[in-house]
Amino acid sequence: MIYVTFRKRGLHRYAGAPAEVDYLAHTHRHTFWFKVSIEVRHNDRDIEFHLFQDWLESLYDARTLGLDGRSCEMMAEELYTRIAERYPGRAVEIDISEDGENGAVLSWA
Repeated sequence: MIYVTFRKRGLHRYAGAPAEVDYLAHTHRHTFWFKVSIEVRHNDRDIEFHLFQDWLESLYDARTLGLDGRSCEMMAEELYTRIAERYPGRAVEIDISEDGENGAVLSWA
C-alpha cells in the first residue's frame, strides 16, 4: 500500500454530545488531517503519490468544509465511495483526525 496525507479546515458539530462536552453541539472549527492508504499492484508507482494526493484534495474544493453533523467516520465513508469509483477492487484505509489529535481509522479490504 501507499499513502498520502493532506489537511482541510472544516466546521462541524456533534448534536448528540454528552452533557460533559455539550460545547461540541455548537458549530466549531477543526483542521481535519487525512491519511489515505491504497493498495498498489506493483512497486513502480502503480498509483503515483502526487497525482493521487492532488486528486483527493480536488474533491474538497471549498476553502473551509461545511460538515454540519458529519463525523470523521462519516467523512471517511464518503471519501471511500469516491476512491472506490475511481480505483475499484483495491484495499483502502482512511484515517481522519481532528487537529491531528483525535480521529477514526476505517479500512476496506
